[in-house]
Amino acid sequence: MNREKLDMWIISAREYNEDPVIMSFLPSPMITARRRTILVFFKKEDGTIERLCLSRPGTGLDNIYKGVWTNPKGSNWNQFKKIMPGDISLEKKETDPPETQWECLGRVIRERDPKTIGINYSEGIAFADGLTHTEYENFKKNIDPVYKDRIKSAERLVMGWLEKRTKDEMAAYTGIMQIAHGIIAEAFSSRVIHPGVTTNTDVVWWMRQRVNDLGLQAWFPYEVSIFREGCEKVGDNEVILPGDILHCDFGLMYLGLATDTQENAYVLKIDEVEAPAGIQAAHTLGNKLQNILAAEYVEGRSGNEILAKALAKVKSEGINPCIYTHPIGYHGHGAGPAVGMYGVQGSIPDIRGDYELHNDTCYSMELNITTKIPEWSNREIMLGLETDIVFTDNRVYFLGGG
Repeated sequence: MNREKLDMWIISAREYNEDPVIMSFLPSPMITARRRTILVFFKKEDGTIERLCLSRPGTGLDNIYKGVWTNPKGSNWNQFKKIMPGDISLEKKETDPPETQWECLGRVIRERDPKTIGINYSEGIAFADGLTHTEYENFKKNIDPVYKDRIKSAERLVMGWLEKRTKDEMAAYTGIMQIAHGIIAEAFSSRVIHPGVTTNTDVVWWMRQRVNDLGLQAWFPYEVSIFREGCEKVGDNEVILPGDILHCDFGLMYLGLATDTQENAYVLKIDEVEAPAGIQAAHTLGNKLQNILAAEYVEGRSGNEILAKALAKVKSEGINPCIYTHPIGYHGHGAGPAVGMYGVQGSIPDIRGDYELHNDTCYSMELNITTKIPEWSNREIMLGLETDIVFTDNRVYFLGGG
Protein backbone atom coordinates (compact mmCIF):
# COMPACT_ATOMS: atom_id res chain seq x y z
CA MET A 1 0.00 0.00 0.00
CA ASN A 2 2.92 2.34 0.66
CA ARG A 3 4.44 1.51 -2.71
CA GLU A 4 1.19 2.09 -4.57
CA LYS A 5 0.25 5.18 -2.50
CA LEU A 6 -3.10 3.78 -1.35
CA ASP A 7 -4.55 4.69 2.05
CA MET A 8 -7.41 2.21 1.89
CA TRP A 9 -8.06 -1.05 0.02
CA ILE A 10 -11.57 -2.48 -0.17
CA ILE A 11 -12.34 -6.07 -1.21
CA SER A 12 -15.97 -7.13 -1.54
CA ALA A 13 -17.23 -10.50 -2.77
CA ARG A 14 -20.27 -12.70 -2.52
CA GLU A 15 -20.43 -16.42 -1.83
CA TYR A 16 -19.67 -18.51 -4.95
CA ASN A 17 -18.75 -15.41 -6.94
CA GLU A 18 -15.53 -14.60 -5.15
CA ASP A 19 -13.05 -11.93 -6.10
CA PRO A 20 -9.92 -13.91 -7.13
CA VAL A 21 -7.85 -12.17 -4.46
CA ILE A 22 -10.18 -12.62 -1.49
CA MET A 23 -9.45 -16.30 -0.87
CA SER A 24 -5.85 -15.39 -0.03
CA PHE A 25 -7.23 -13.35 2.90
CA LEU A 26 -9.55 -16.04 4.27
CA PRO A 27 -8.58 -19.06 6.37
CA SER A 28 -8.64 -22.23 4.29
CA PRO A 29 -11.51 -23.92 6.20
CA MET A 30 -13.88 -21.16 5.07
CA ILE A 31 -13.67 -22.49 1.47
CA THR A 32 -15.82 -19.59 0.17
CA ALA A 33 -16.83 -16.08 1.16
CA ARG A 34 -19.82 -16.06 3.53
CA ARG A 35 -22.89 -14.39 2.02
CA ARG A 36 -21.23 -11.06 1.31
CA THR A 37 -17.74 -10.63 2.78
CA ILE A 38 -16.25 -7.12 2.80
CA LEU A 39 -12.66 -6.58 3.94
CA VAL A 40 -11.13 -3.14 4.44
CA PHE A 41 -7.43 -2.41 4.91
CA PHE A 42 -6.58 1.09 6.13
CA LYS A 43 -3.11 2.57 6.50
CA LYS A 44 -3.01 4.56 9.74
CA GLU A 45 -0.80 7.59 10.40
CA ASP A 46 1.76 5.46 12.25
CA GLY A 47 2.13 3.23 9.18
CA THR A 48 0.38 0.20 10.63
CA ILE A 49 -2.49 -1.44 8.78
CA GLU A 50 -5.94 -1.65 10.30
CA ARG A 51 -7.67 -4.88 9.21
CA LEU A 52 -11.45 -4.60 9.24
CA CYS A 53 -14.23 -7.05 8.45
CA LEU A 54 -17.73 -5.86 7.57
CA SER A 55 -19.50 -9.20 7.91
CA ARG A 56 -21.56 -11.01 10.47
CA PRO A 57 -19.50 -12.61 13.25
CA GLY A 58 -18.99 -16.33 13.67
CA THR A 59 -17.88 -17.01 10.11
CA GLY A 60 -14.23 -17.74 10.95
CA LEU A 61 -12.76 -14.25 10.62
CA ASP A 62 -13.26 -12.89 14.14
CA ASN A 63 -9.73 -13.71 15.34
CA ILE A 64 -8.13 -12.26 12.20
CA TYR A 65 -10.02 -9.04 11.51
CA LYS A 66 -11.69 -6.43 13.65
CA GLY A 67 -15.46 -6.66 13.25
CA VAL A 68 -17.00 -3.22 12.69
CA TRP A 69 -20.52 -4.04 11.51
CA THR A 70 -21.94 -3.99 15.02
CA ASN A 71 -25.63 -3.29 14.49
CA PRO A 72 -26.98 -4.96 11.36
CA LYS A 73 -30.46 -3.96 10.28
CA GLY A 74 -33.11 -6.63 10.70
CA SER A 75 -30.96 -8.93 12.84
CA ASN A 76 -30.94 -10.18 16.40
CA TRP A 77 -27.62 -8.82 17.63
CA ASN A 78 -27.85 -10.66 20.94
CA GLN A 79 -27.67 -13.93 19.01
CA PHE A 80 -24.41 -12.80 17.44
CA LYS A 81 -23.01 -11.85 20.84
CA LYS A 82 -23.69 -15.40 22.02
CA ILE A 83 -21.59 -16.72 19.13
CA MET A 84 -18.60 -14.57 20.07
CA PRO A 85 -18.98 -13.74 23.78
CA GLY A 86 -16.63 -11.16 25.21
CA ASP A 87 -15.35 -9.93 21.85
CA ILE A 88 -15.03 -6.20 22.53
CA SER A 89 -14.76 -5.39 18.82
CA LEU A 90 -18.30 -6.69 18.37
CA GLU A 91 -19.91 -4.69 21.17
CA LYS A 92 -22.45 -2.16 19.96
CA LYS A 93 -23.61 0.95 21.72
CA GLU A 94 -27.29 1.32 22.40
CA THR A 95 -27.18 4.64 20.54
CA ASP A 96 -25.78 3.03 17.37
CA PRO A 97 -28.43 3.16 14.63
CA PRO A 98 -29.08 -0.08 12.74
CA GLU A 99 -27.24 -0.10 9.44
CA THR A 100 -26.90 -2.21 6.32
CA GLN A 101 -23.57 -3.69 5.34
CA TRP A 102 -23.10 -0.99 2.72
CA GLU A 103 -24.08 1.77 5.12
CA CYS A 104 -21.44 0.39 7.48
CA LEU A 105 -18.85 0.63 4.72
CA GLY A 106 -19.82 4.24 4.07
CA ARG A 107 -19.40 5.00 7.77
CA VAL A 108 -16.01 3.25 7.96
CA ILE A 109 -14.73 5.32 5.04
CA ARG A 110 -16.13 8.55 6.44
CA GLU A 111 -14.57 7.95 9.89
CA ARG A 112 -11.10 7.31 8.42
CA ASP A 113 -11.20 9.86 5.58
CA PRO A 114 -8.68 8.15 3.22
CA LYS A 115 -7.06 10.29 0.54
CA THR A 116 -6.89 7.35 -1.90
CA ILE A 117 -9.12 4.29 -2.07
CA GLY A 118 -8.18 1.21 -4.08
CA ILE A 119 -10.82 -1.16 -5.43
CA ASN A 120 -10.37 -4.21 -7.64
CA TYR A 121 -10.99 -3.27 -11.26
CA SER A 122 -8.53 -3.74 -14.10
CA GLU A 123 -8.56 -3.89 -17.89
CA GLY A 124 -5.36 -5.90 -18.19
CA ILE A 125 -5.26 -8.20 -15.13
CA ALA A 126 -8.14 -10.64 -14.61
CA PHE A 127 -7.47 -11.40 -10.96
CA ALA A 128 -7.37 -7.65 -10.21
CA ASP A 129 -10.82 -7.19 -11.77
CA GLY A 130 -12.84 -9.03 -9.15
CA LEU A 131 -15.29 -6.33 -8.06
CA THR A 132 -18.52 -7.26 -9.83
CA HIS A 133 -20.86 -4.71 -11.38
CA THR A 134 -23.45 -5.12 -8.62
CA GLU A 135 -20.88 -4.72 -5.86
CA TYR A 136 -19.47 -1.64 -7.57
CA GLU A 137 -22.90 -0.02 -7.95
CA ASN A 138 -23.72 -0.66 -4.27
CA PHE A 139 -20.34 0.70 -3.26
CA LYS A 140 -20.84 3.94 -5.21
CA LYS A 141 -24.37 4.46 -3.85
CA ASN A 142 -23.28 4.19 -0.23
CA ILE A 143 -20.17 6.34 -0.01
CA ASP A 144 -20.13 10.09 0.38
CA PRO A 145 -19.72 11.97 -2.94
CA VAL A 146 -16.42 13.50 -1.81
CA TYR A 147 -14.78 10.06 -1.88
CA LYS A 148 -15.77 9.12 -5.42
CA ASP A 149 -12.90 11.15 -6.87
CA ARG A 150 -10.45 9.38 -4.58
CA ILE A 151 -11.11 5.92 -6.05
CA LYS A 152 -8.45 4.29 -8.20
CA SER A 153 -7.63 0.82 -9.49
CA ALA A 154 -5.84 -1.40 -7.00
CA GLU A 155 -4.42 -3.57 -9.79
CA ARG A 156 -0.76 -2.98 -8.91
CA LEU A 157 -1.50 -3.59 -5.24
CA VAL A 158 -3.26 -6.85 -6.16
CA MET A 159 -0.24 -7.83 -8.25
CA GLY A 160 2.14 -7.07 -5.40
CA TRP A 161 0.07 -8.96 -2.84
CA LEU A 162 -0.42 -12.08 -4.97
CA GLU A 163 3.13 -12.33 -6.30
CA LYS A 164 4.93 -11.99 -2.96
CA ARG A 165 6.12 -15.33 -1.57
CA THR A 166 6.90 -15.80 2.10
CA LYS A 167 10.03 -17.62 3.23
CA ASP A 168 7.93 -20.64 4.15
CA GLU A 169 6.30 -20.68 0.70
CA MET A 170 9.66 -20.42 -1.06
CA ALA A 171 11.00 -23.27 1.04
CA ALA A 172 7.94 -25.39 0.27
CA TYR A 173 8.03 -24.62 -3.45
CA THR A 174 11.19 -26.66 -3.98
CA GLY A 175 9.50 -29.73 -2.52
CA ILE A 176 6.36 -29.13 -4.60
CA MET A 177 8.46 -28.97 -7.76
CA GLN A 178 10.27 -32.15 -6.75
CA ILE A 179 6.87 -33.87 -6.65
CA ALA A 180 6.12 -32.53 -10.15
CA HIS A 181 9.50 -33.70 -11.48
CA GLY A 182 8.98 -37.09 -9.84
CA ILE A 183 5.57 -37.64 -11.46
CA ILE A 184 6.96 -36.72 -14.89
CA ALA A 185 9.98 -38.99 -14.40
CA GLU A 186 7.72 -41.92 -13.56
CA ALA A 187 5.33 -41.12 -16.41
CA PHE A 188 8.24 -41.16 -18.88
CA SER A 189 9.70 -44.40 -17.50
CA SER A 190 9.23 -48.07 -18.38
CA ARG A 191 6.94 -48.37 -15.35
CA VAL A 192 4.30 -46.52 -17.37
CA ILE A 193 5.35 -46.64 -21.03
CA HIS A 194 5.55 -49.92 -22.93
CA PRO A 195 6.76 -48.94 -26.42
CA GLY A 196 4.57 -50.41 -29.11
CA VAL A 197 1.63 -50.64 -26.68
CA THR A 198 1.20 -47.42 -24.63
CA THR A 199 -0.26 -44.32 -26.28
CA ASN A 200 0.51 -40.71 -25.47
CA THR A 201 -3.12 -40.35 -24.32
CA ASP A 202 -2.56 -43.28 -21.91
CA VAL A 203 0.31 -41.32 -20.36
CA VAL A 204 -1.86 -38.22 -19.98
CA TRP A 205 -4.50 -40.21 -18.12
CA TRP A 206 -1.87 -41.89 -15.95
CA MET A 207 -0.62 -38.43 -14.92
CA ARG A 208 -4.15 -37.29 -14.08
CA GLN A 209 -4.81 -40.40 -12.02
CA ARG A 210 -1.46 -40.14 -10.21
CA VAL A 211 -2.16 -36.53 -9.23
CA ASN A 212 -5.62 -37.54 -8.01
CA ASP A 213 -4.24 -40.50 -6.03
CA LEU A 214 -1.80 -38.20 -4.25
CA GLY A 215 -4.63 -35.88 -3.21
CA LEU A 216 -3.32 -33.05 -5.42
CA GLN A 217 -5.09 -31.02 -8.09
CA ALA A 218 -4.47 -30.34 -11.77
CA TRP A 219 -5.00 -26.75 -12.86
CA PHE A 220 -5.00 -27.30 -16.64
CA PRO A 221 -5.42 -30.24 -19.06
CA TYR A 222 -2.16 -32.15 -19.46
CA GLU A 223 -0.48 -32.79 -22.79
CA VAL A 224 1.91 -35.46 -24.00
CA SER A 225 3.15 -34.94 -27.56
CA ILE A 226 5.21 -37.15 -29.86
CA PHE A 227 7.92 -36.06 -32.31
CA ARG A 228 8.83 -38.87 -34.74
CA GLU A 229 11.45 -39.14 -37.43
CA GLY A 230 9.84 -39.06 -40.86
CA CYS A 231 6.44 -37.84 -39.56
CA GLU A 232 5.38 -34.23 -39.88
CA LYS A 233 2.80 -34.50 -37.10
CA VAL A 234 1.78 -37.22 -34.64
CA GLY A 235 -1.61 -36.72 -33.03
CA ASP A 236 -3.27 -37.87 -29.81
CA ASN A 237 -3.94 -41.48 -28.88
CA GLU A 238 -0.96 -42.65 -30.93
CA VAL A 239 1.20 -45.59 -29.87
CA ILE A 240 4.64 -44.57 -28.58
CA LEU A 241 7.50 -46.17 -30.55
CA PRO A 242 11.27 -46.50 -30.09
CA GLY A 243 13.03 -43.46 -31.51
CA ASP A 244 10.27 -41.02 -30.48
CA ILE A 245 10.84 -37.77 -28.65
CA LEU A 246 8.17 -37.25 -25.98
CA HIS A 247 7.16 -33.85 -24.66
CA CYS A 248 4.80 -33.11 -21.77
CA ASP A 249 3.11 -30.05 -20.30
CA PHE A 250 2.19 -30.75 -16.68
CA GLY A 251 1.14 -28.72 -13.64
CA LEU A 252 -0.36 -29.32 -10.22
CA MET A 253 -1.63 -27.43 -7.20
CA TYR A 254 -0.38 -28.22 -3.70
CA LEU A 255 -0.42 -26.11 -0.53
CA GLY A 256 -2.14 -23.40 -2.55
CA LEU A 257 0.79 -23.08 -4.98
CA ALA A 258 0.87 -24.03 -8.65
CA THR A 259 3.58 -25.67 -10.75
CA ASP A 260 3.99 -25.58 -14.53
CA THR A 261 6.53 -27.89 -16.15
CA GLN A 262 7.47 -29.03 -19.64
CA GLU A 263 10.00 -31.82 -20.04
CA ASN A 264 11.21 -34.04 -22.86
CA ALA A 265 12.27 -37.67 -23.09
CA TYR A 266 13.70 -39.94 -25.78
CA VAL A 267 12.56 -43.55 -26.28
CA LEU A 268 15.65 -45.64 -26.96
CA LYS A 269 15.80 -47.95 -29.96
CA ILE A 270 16.87 -51.54 -29.36
CA ASP A 271 20.48 -50.82 -30.42
CA GLU A 272 20.84 -47.55 -28.47
CA VAL A 273 22.10 -46.80 -24.97
CA GLU A 274 21.61 -43.02 -25.19
CA ALA A 275 19.77 -40.48 -27.29
CA PRO A 276 21.35 -39.42 -30.62
CA ALA A 277 23.90 -36.62 -30.29
CA GLY A 278 21.73 -34.15 -32.24
CA ILE A 279 18.81 -34.59 -29.85
CA GLN A 280 21.08 -34.19 -26.83
CA ALA A 281 22.58 -31.05 -28.40
CA ALA A 282 19.09 -29.58 -28.92
CA HIS A 283 18.28 -30.07 -25.25
CA THR A 284 21.61 -28.51 -24.22
CA LEU A 285 20.77 -25.50 -26.42
CA GLY A 286 17.46 -25.14 -24.59
CA ASN A 287 19.25 -25.22 -21.24
CA LYS A 288 21.61 -22.51 -22.51
CA LEU A 289 18.61 -20.32 -23.33
CA GLN A 290 17.30 -20.86 -19.80
CA ASN A 291 20.60 -19.74 -18.28
CA ILE A 292 20.80 -16.66 -20.50
CA LEU A 293 17.24 -15.67 -19.56
CA ALA A 294 17.93 -16.23 -15.85
CA ALA A 295 20.90 -13.85 -16.02
CA GLU A 296 18.64 -11.03 -17.25
CA TYR A 297 16.39 -11.18 -14.18
CA VAL A 298 17.39 -7.99 -12.39
CA GLU A 299 15.31 -6.34 -9.68
CA GLY A 300 13.39 -3.34 -11.02
CA ARG A 301 13.49 -4.38 -14.67
CA SER A 302 10.14 -4.72 -16.39
CA GLY A 303 9.09 -7.90 -18.13
CA ASN A 304 9.54 -6.12 -21.46
CA GLU A 305 13.11 -5.12 -20.56
CA ILE A 306 14.04 -8.65 -19.48
CA LEU A 307 12.66 -10.07 -22.72
CA ALA A 308 14.45 -7.57 -24.96
CA LYS A 309 17.83 -8.11 -23.30
CA ALA A 310 17.50 -11.91 -23.31
CA LEU A 311 16.42 -12.07 -26.97
CA ALA A 312 19.31 -9.82 -28.06
CA LYS A 313 21.80 -12.04 -26.23
CA VAL A 314 20.53 -15.42 -27.46
CA LYS A 315 20.12 -14.30 -31.06
CA SER A 316 23.70 -13.03 -31.07
CA GLU A 317 24.71 -16.61 -30.23
CA GLY A 318 22.76 -18.10 -33.11
CA ILE A 319 19.87 -19.52 -31.05
CA ASN A 320 16.35 -19.35 -32.51
CA PRO A 321 14.24 -18.72 -29.38
CA CYS A 322 10.68 -18.06 -28.33
CA ILE A 323 10.22 -16.83 -24.72
CA TYR A 324 6.84 -16.71 -23.00
CA THR A 325 7.65 -16.85 -19.30
CA HIS A 326 4.91 -16.06 -16.79
CA PRO A 327 4.61 -15.54 -13.03
CA ILE A 328 3.34 -18.42 -10.93
CA GLY A 329 2.04 -18.80 -7.39
CA TYR A 330 -1.56 -18.86 -6.16
CA HIS A 331 -2.52 -18.99 -9.84
CA GLY A 332 -0.82 -20.99 -12.58
CA HIS A 333 -0.66 -17.92 -14.80
CA GLY A 334 -0.02 -15.65 -11.88
CA ALA A 335 0.61 -12.09 -10.79
CA GLY A 336 3.74 -10.26 -11.83
CA PRO A 337 5.65 -9.29 -14.97
CA ALA A 338 5.08 -11.29 -18.14
CA VAL A 339 8.30 -11.92 -20.07
CA GLY A 340 7.04 -12.30 -23.63
CA MET A 341 4.04 -14.18 -24.93
CA TYR A 342 3.88 -17.10 -27.35
CA GLY A 343 2.62 -14.86 -30.14
CA VAL A 344 4.35 -11.66 -28.98
CA GLN A 345 8.15 -11.60 -28.99
CA GLY A 346 8.29 -7.87 -28.31
CA SER A 347 6.91 -5.39 -25.83
CA ILE A 348 3.57 -6.26 -24.26
CA PRO A 349 1.77 -2.89 -24.26
CA ASP A 350 0.04 -3.02 -20.89
CA ILE A 351 0.68 -3.62 -17.20
CA ARG A 352 1.70 -7.24 -17.75
CA GLY A 353 4.78 -6.24 -19.73
CA ASP A 354 5.49 -2.96 -17.96
CA TYR A 355 5.28 -4.32 -14.41
CA GLU A 356 8.68 -4.58 -12.74
CA LEU A 357 10.51 -7.53 -11.19
CA HIS A 358 10.51 -7.80 -7.38
CA ASN A 359 12.36 -10.08 -5.00
CA ASP A 360 10.68 -13.11 -3.40
CA THR A 361 8.60 -13.90 -6.47
CA CYS A 362 8.24 -17.05 -8.57
CA TYR A 363 8.00 -17.67 -12.30
CA SER A 364 7.43 -20.47 -14.73
CA MET A 365 10.34 -20.13 -17.14
CA GLU A 366 8.54 -21.19 -20.32
CA LEU A 367 10.31 -21.06 -23.67
CA ASN A 368 11.29 -23.06 -26.73
CA ILE A 369 13.98 -23.28 -29.37
CA THR A 370 13.70 -24.23 -33.02
CA THR A 371 16.64 -26.30 -34.19
CA LYS A 372 17.62 -29.04 -36.65
CA ILE A 373 18.26 -32.69 -35.82
CA PRO A 374 21.07 -34.04 -38.04
CA GLU A 375 20.10 -37.68 -37.44
CA TRP A 376 16.58 -36.90 -38.72
CA SER A 377 17.79 -35.65 -42.13
CA ASN A 378 18.25 -32.18 -40.64
CA ARG A 379 14.56 -31.92 -39.85
CA GLU A 380 13.67 -28.78 -37.91
CA ILE A 381 11.79 -29.28 -34.63
CA MET A 382 10.54 -26.96 -31.90
CA LEU A 383 11.68 -28.16 -28.48
CA GLY A 384 9.76 -26.70 -25.52
CA LEU A 385 11.14 -26.41 -21.98
CA GLU A 386 9.49 -25.09 -18.84
CA THR A 387 10.57 -25.10 -15.23
CA ASP A 388 9.75 -23.03 -12.17
CA ILE A 389 12.15 -20.53 -10.63
CA VAL A 390 12.26 -18.23 -7.63
CA PHE A 391 13.80 -14.75 -7.74
CA THR A 392 15.15 -13.86 -4.32
CA ASP A 393 18.27 -12.10 -3.03
CA ASN A 394 18.52 -10.55 -6.51
CA ARG A 395 19.14 -13.81 -8.35
CA VAL A 396 17.33 -16.75 -9.92
CA TYR A 397 17.19 -20.19 -8.32
CA PHE A 398 15.78 -23.20 -10.16
CA LEU A 399 13.19 -24.86 -7.94
CA GLY A 400 13.43 -28.59 -7.33
CA GLY A 401 16.61 -28.93 -9.35
CA GLY A 402 15.29 -27.21 -12.49
